Amino acid sequence: MKGDDEMTRGELAKRTGLSMATIRYYEDTGVLPAPSRGANGYRIYTDDYLVKIKFIIAAKSLGYSLKEIQETLELLNKETRAEVLEEIVRNKIVEIEQNISKLRMLQALLAGLLETEKEEIENYMGTFRSPET
Repeated sequence: MKGDDEMTRGELAKRTGLSMATIRYYEDTGVLPAPSRGANGYRIYTDDYLVKIKFIIAAKSLGYSLKEIQETLELLNKETRAEVLEEIVRNKIVEIEQNISKLRMLQALLAGLLETEKEEIENYMGTFRSPET
C-alpha cells in the first residue's frame, strides 16, 4: 500500500510533465537517486522527487547542463554551506556573460555581412564551390 506522498514512475511523470523515459534517464545517469522499491518490486517515488525534478527543470531552463545539475544536487544532499552554492551561481553568471559576448560578436559579424555588396558576397561564396571540370 502506497502512502499519500508515494507514487509510481508514471504518476511522477504525469505530475512533472516529464516522460517516464526522461525520469529513467535521470536515474541511469545519476542525476536522480534510485528510488526504493515496494514489495511488488515497483519503484516508489516520494514528494522529494517532485522537488528534485522541479529543480532540474528550472536549472535546465537557466542553461545548466545535467552534469552541473547533478553536481549541485549532490552538494545539496550534503550539508553544504550556502557560500559554495553561491560560488556555483557566480560561475554560471560569468559563463553566461561570456556567451553573451560571443553572441554579440557573431551578431556584429552577421550584420556586417548584410552590409557587404552582393557581388562581393557571391565572390566569397564561389571560393567554397568545387571547380567545374
